[in-house]
Amino acid sequence: MADNNHSYFQHPYFVLTGIPGLEQKYYWMAFPLGAVYVIALFGNGVIISTIKSESSLHLPMYYFLCMLALADMGLALCTLPSMLGIFWFNFKSIAFDACLVQMYFIHTFSAIESGVLVAMAFDRVVAIWNPLRYGTILTNGVVWRTGAVILTRAVCVGVPVPFLIKRLPFYRSNILSHSFCLHQDVMRLACASTRVNSLYGLIAVIFTKGSDSLSILLSYVFILRTAVLGIASREQRLKALNTCFSHVCAVLLFYVPLIGMTLIHRFGKHLSPIVHTLMANVYLLLPPVLNPVVYSVRTKQIRQRIVQVFCGDRIGP
Repeated sequence: MADNNHSYFQHPYFVLTGIPGLEQKYYWMAFPLGAVYVIALFGNGVIISTIKSESSLHLPMYYFLCMLALADMGLALCTLPSMLGIFWFNFKSIAFDACLVQMYFIHTFSAIESGVLVAMAFDRVVAIWNPLRYGTILTNGVVWRTGAVILTRAVCVGVPVPFLIKRLPFYRSNILSHSFCLHQDVMRLACASTRVNSLYGLIAVIFTKGSDSLSILLSYVFILRTAVLGIASREQRLKALNTCFSHVCAVLLFYVPLIGMTLIHRFGKHLSPIVHTLMANVYLLLPPVLNPVVYSVRTKQIRQRIVQVFCGDRIGP
């Protein structure tokens, strides 16, 4: 009878973890953490406003960059309340349903970012392989339909996740190992079989980030073998590769922490909890912070907009 009652029990809230062992330094860590969020939101906001206002940037490449910036802002805003609550106010509790909502948006925006990186890879393939037909292949209609497909896929893949968690009983520990709610972290606290959750999580990862990473890899194999090596001039080859630099950086910023976090979750059970926590923080915070830096360095109009914001006037061309 007790087990039957347990099967319907759920904690009213979860307890989030900041950085284990550094609780006494949260006050000092709050300021750099706040700066990280300011940089992420300001940087991506500048990218979006610059692309919107500069007619010279109304090209498929920059439309996809705008989508990437929106996904980065979404990821930053998903974790902002719980992260600042912990480090600024030492408030570690999060309601069960609020945890599910945060979990959904984190996984959804992560899937959106992965999909946008694939679209940007295809953009580079077309630009290098067939530049004369770039405008006719990647029309505005194609770009926005691509964005709609990316959004629809992410939303549909993410919807089952909170419902799969909601059906599970939680009557033992309610202490999570991160500063925000992730599916695999909440799932490990369940007091029933999580086989369905694990299977769905694996399918979702393969369908989104697995297939996306393979598509990006194949895109660059195609660029190197068919396009770049087919260009006779060394200068033109370097110029073609140079146009891919920002995208390669964005891919590495997203997938390297993701792979690292996945490996730690699967094989790093013996590692200190601080390693798990820091890796998850890097995975969710690094791309939103550094993507704007990479693209502002590589894009003159974005650099000019940043100078305009801080100096009050625009620098010359």
